[in-house]
Amino acid sequence: MKKSKINGHGHLLPEPKQIPQFMKDKKLFWIDDDKGFMRQGNWSRPITAPSFFLKEKLEWMEKNDIERSVILNLSQLYCNGLSLEDTKDAIRFQNDFNGEVQQNYPDKLTCGFVIQPRYLDFALAEIERCVETLGLSVLCLPTHFINAVGKWTSVADASVDPIYELANQYKLAIEIHPYDGQKMIQLEDAYWRFHLVWMMAQTADTLHLYTLKDIPNRFPNLRTCFAHGCMLGQANLGRRVQGFNGRPDLFTDAKHPEATVGHPNLFFDTLVHDVHTFQLLKSRCGVAQIVAGIDDPYPLGEMEDVPNSYPGKVLDEAVAHGMINKREQGEIWHDNVLKWLGEV
Repeated sequence: MKKSKINGHGHLLPEPKQIPQFMKDKKLFWIDDDKGFMRQGNWSRPITAPSFFLKEKLEWMEKNDIERSVILNLSQLYCNGLSLEDTKDAIRFQNDFNGEVQQNYPDKLTCGFVIQPRYLDFALAEIERCVETLGLSVLCLPTHFINAVGKWTSVADASVDPIYELANQYKLAIEIHPYDGQKMIQLEDAYWRFHLVWMMAQTADTLHLYTLKDIPNRFPNLRTCFAHGCMLGQANLGRRVQGFNGRPDLFTDAKHPEATVGHPNLFFDTLVHDVHTFQLLKSRCGVAQIVAGIDDPYPLGEMEDVPNSYPGKVLDEAVAHGMINKREQGEIWHDNVLKWLGEV
C-alpha cells in the first residue's frame, strides 16, 4: 500500500485582513492588500507563489499529492531585538493564527508555534498556552536570538534550558530554523548570501553546541529537526572531531561531536538541493533520521515554478541514483515525519 506524503517543512501567510492593525502601526509585520509583498519595518519581500495563502495552499497540496503539511512559524516573527510588549503582541498573533488553522484543518495541517527565549517567563507561559489551550505540539525556535544584554546567543545556550525542560515535559517536537543572518554578520547583503551561505552556518553552529551540550540525551522526550538538512553541519563533522581531539582544553564538560551522530531524536529535513549533499546526509545520520521537507512556497523551496525544481525532486533523484530505494523514500515522506512529530 502506497504511503501518503507528509511535508515536514512548509509555511503559510495570513490574509492581509487577518493581520491586526497594530501589527502594521508598530511595523511588526503586514501584507499588502494586493498580496504583492510581505513587510516588516523597512524590509519587504515579494510574495512569489499563491500557495503562501490557505486556500491556494490546500489546492497546491492536492495537486502535488501531499496529504498533510507541517506549517512552521514565520521567521520574520522571531522577534529578535523587540521589546517585551511588541514580542508578546507579535508572537501571540502568530501562534493564535497557527492554532486556528490547525483547529480548522487538523487532518491537513499541523502547525508550529514560536517563542522568544530572551523573555523566559513569557516564553514558558506561551509554551503552556500553546500546548494546553491551542493544542499545538511543534515548538519552532530560531538558531540564535538577542539576549537581555544585546548579545547574539545560540538557542543551545544554557539559559534556554528551562524552555527545553518544559518542552521535554510536554514531549514536543522542535524545529530549529535560521534567520536574521544579516543582523549577526557585518557583511554587505549581496547576492542573497545570508540565505544561501550564512543560514547554513547558523544552523551548523547551533547543531555544534546542541550536541556538545548533550541536549538530545539530557531531554530525552524531545525530537528535534534541523532545517535545510543542516547541510553545513553534516559536512563539518570531521573538522569538529579534529578540533575536539586536538584542543581538549577548549571542550571542558562537552560531549564528543560523534556521540549524537545518528541519534534517534535528531532529525534533518531533505531540503539540501542536490543528491550529493543528500548522500552525505544519509551517510552521516541514516535514513531513519531524515524527514521530507519542501520549504514551500519560498523560491528556495522545492517549488515547481522555479526552473528545474518540483516538490520531492531530491528524493526522486536519490532513488534514481540508487542512494535510497522506494521503501526508504516512502519512509522519509511519511513514517519519519510521524516519528519526529511523536505520533508513532
